[in-house]
Amino acid sequence: MKSTRRHCRRTFLLIVLLAAPSLFAQSTNHSPDHQIRQVLAAQVAAWNRVDIPGFMNGYANSFRTTFVGTVIEHGYASILARYLRKYPTHEAMGRLDFSGLEVRMLGASHAVVTGYFHLARSQSAGGNASGVFSLVFEKESRGWKIIVDHTS
Repeated sequence: MKSTRRHCRRTFLLIVLLAAPSLFAQSTNHSPDHQIRQVLAAQVAAWNRVDIPGFMNGYANSFRTTFVGTVIEHGYASILARYLRKYPTHEAMGRLDFSGLEVRMLGASHAVVTGYFHLARSQSAGGNASGVFSLVFEKESRGWKIIVDHTS
């Protein structure tokens, strides 16, 4: 009986010790996963306060940044102009929510994020909109930035 308890305690301790590094890596505020999720949370917050330039802070300010939707837009300025044109009012912007986010690292400086978006809007403002997206993030000196956005 005593040896069984001792064995159970050792097994439990071994499981905890083996799991601890991965649990710590996922929970740290400095992990790429956490930092990327912070960028996305900041985008949602900016959108919901009707701040498209703030939303665009999540994108790399580069002529090479690409948005793929019904058309392909190249360049930060072009993507910003698209958002301003497509969402000219608070009503048109609605309320944004992301869900089902999955972050997959592609090395130390790149990651792919997939997820779902939902835009809650009145019928007169175009109605609700939902879809999926995939984002390619790149680590820059100023943090993680979106370099490719494919939303449909």
